[in-house]
Amino acid sequence: QVQLVESGGGLVQAGGSLRLSCAASGSIFSNNLMGWYRQAPGKQRELVATIRSTGSTNYADSVKERFTVSRNARKRVYLQMNSLKPDDTAVYYCHVKEIYGMREYDYWGQGTQVTVSS
Repeated sequence: QVQLVESGGGLVQAGGSLRLSCAASGSIFSNNLMGWYRQAPGKQRELVATIRSTGSTNYADSVKERFTVSRNARKRVYLQMNSLKPDDTAVYYCHVKEIYGMREYDYWGQGTQVTVSS
């Protein structure tokens, strides 16, 4: 069983930066996808950025050129957020997907609040 714990959220002014970190415990299959989603009040959870075990990345259009996702071996994933905007305010969730051929298993962290003031 994979458990995820996020840290690094907080309150920041528009234009500022934050770095989120997610630590995974337990065994993670080598073929996996790690990343971040967010959910703002009254909105659906949306993808922010992902990074595969191969190193390839994917970003939401709204965060391209401002956010950078990275990972450390197989156990920790980061999200560097620069030039933050009030629209980035949300609860940010760490996510891990293990991929076993046609089968996939999803794990979620408890979330960390990011608030960007104008």
